[in-house]
Amino acid sequence: MADQQGEQNRRQDEQGGQAGHPGTDGPPAPEGGDARPGEGGPGDHGLRAAPRGSAPIPLSVLDLATVGSGLTAAQALRTTVELARLTERRGFHRFWVAEHHSMPGVASSSPAVILAHLAAHTERIRLGSGGVMLPNHAPLVIAEQFGTLEALAPGRVDLGLGRAPGTDGATAAALRRTDRLNEGADDFPQQLAELLRFLDDDFPDGHRYARIHAVPGPVQGTVPGGVQSADRPSVWLLGSSGFSARLAGALGLPFSFAHHFSAANTLPALDLYRQSFRPSAVLDRPYASIGVSAFAAEDEKEARRQVLTGALAMVRLRTGRPGLVPTPEEAEAHRFNAIEEDFVSGWLTNVVYGTADEVREGLDALIKRTGVDEIKITSNAHGPEARLRSYELIADAYDLPTATATATATAVAATATATTATTA
Repeated sequence: MADQQGEQNRRQDEQGGQAGHPGTDGPPAPEGGDARPGEGGPGDHGLRAAPRGSAPIPLSVLDLATVGSGLTAAQALRTTVELARLTERRGFHRFWVAEHHSMPGVASSSPAVILAHLAAHTERIRLGSGGVMLPNHAPLVIAEQFGTLEALAPGRVDLGLGRAPGTDGATAAALRRTDRLNEGADDFPQQLAELLRFLDDDFPDGHRYARIHAVPGPVQGTVPGGVQSADRPSVWLLGSSGFSARLAGALGLPFSFAHHFSAANTLPALDLYRQSFRPSAVLDRPYASIGVSAFAAEDEKEARRQVLTGALAMVRLRTGRPGLVPTPEEAEAHRFNAIEEDFVSGWLTNVVYGTADEVREGLDALIKRTGVDEIKITSNAHGPEARLRSYELIADAYDLPTATATATATAVAATATATTATTA
């Protein structure tokens, strides 16, 4: 009987549905709570923020809490907090953190935990996952975690979802407690449908989960005496190929593409998203963003010196030797072989780096070429001070609101002091 019920539920979830609930037959899910005063518009639930300063589109941040050589995860996470506060002061729209596992140089293995901490240290900037790797988790757990985040930071939580593991196959198997890794990716539309049902608390009668509720969530507004906010996390699909692009378009959801490590697929994926797009209760027209690796310094030589640290870290990761992000001195002293040099050359081709003006010029060209609605800037470099300064320079290049000199100096000094104290 249980197997028959499970098959009935699967068929119910795989029947053609409307936007917001892939593979289900319920109503589309609203994306409440996205708008800031004076931003957004009808049919987009506030996803479309007004650009700040002279930027042509909103600028956002994607952070990995990178851990540099000689530094600790605690220092990396403190830098993430400082970066979130800095970019909030400077008028960046969103601050997302990624999910990666078993990588010594990346401390963002638990996005929901980091986002809860960031919610306590920020006031306005939208916070989100870039993203949560859905096959690694039970949909109910994600709904509960991000329902909790929404309660902590009402109206400013994004739930970005990916279908990749965010790690190697062995680690993915450990996370999922199974060796059938393709099953999770292949079931992504069904898992997404289930997650959206939990977020909206609207499984149809007769479904095996109809009496199960994600809390915090809408059910709290339906019980006697209950009062529940209309807000719920804004759901995005993330991708580095065409699968999620097509699915996001078909469901009328916002889409974010990983240009920073899959640049060759950027334009085809964006075209596929726009061609597949169907208006929904979430969006009346496509909304696409891309992750962009960018780094600004006082001069081009110093910028290249900094981005080379991230390039060397990627060489080591891709050759099965993951480690901490090396120092600029270590990266400069490294003797790259021919294969490594070829990889670094290709990698840096897709990194926008240089002076602030050069970075702005490169970002403007990329925005024009892709036609995206928003960019999420990520910087993979060794030192916290250099990374914070890079975002300051980019903000200055786009005439974003100016943070007070005292606040900025205090943030950088606090990070430097913490670094010195820990390494002493």
